[in-house]
Amino acid sequence: MGKVKQPGSVPNRHIYSRISYLYQAASYLASTNTPLDQAESQNSHDNVEHVQNDPNRQQSPTKDTHKQAMSRRLLNEMRATSLKTQIRISPAVKHTVCKYCDSLLIEGETCNSIIENKSKGGKKPWADIMVITCNTCGRLARFPAQASRQKRRPAREQLQRVQALKDS
Repeated sequence: MGKVKQPGSVPNRHIYSRISYLYQAASYLASTNTPLDQAESQNSHDNVEHVQNDPNRQQSPTKDTHKQAMSRRLLNEMRATSLKTQIRISPAVKHTVCKYCDSLLIEGETCNSIIENKSKGGKKPWADIMVITCNTCGRLARFPAQASRQKRRPAREQLQRVQALKDS
């Protein structure tokens, strides 16, 4: 005999926790400026004239670039973990991650979004599409705006059975 499942238990809780942690860490890295970064930026404002006039100066990657790269790496790990374990990530989380470069899409910082309606004259309000442009890779992501998601097939079939029972 197998073990009896307790009500309210979640299978593979540790994997859900790992995915959640990776997403939270990536969003933290993508959206923070540490006090050290702010202090260095203030010092750099004082020395702007010296830096701009130096022809031997080489461009070095900033700490923000390193943070973005680390954030992208964590999101890549999150996606790989969910694919390997066959755990579904919610659509709300999927919409905040670029599908192509794995960068976190933060409105106004790492992406821009517009609402477009390509219906004839824009008269159909249900045809609104939110177009998100990733500033890292330049790709577009298109999502229906304010449209309710279709239920999964087993739920639709169950609803049809319930409707059939009510009708008969």
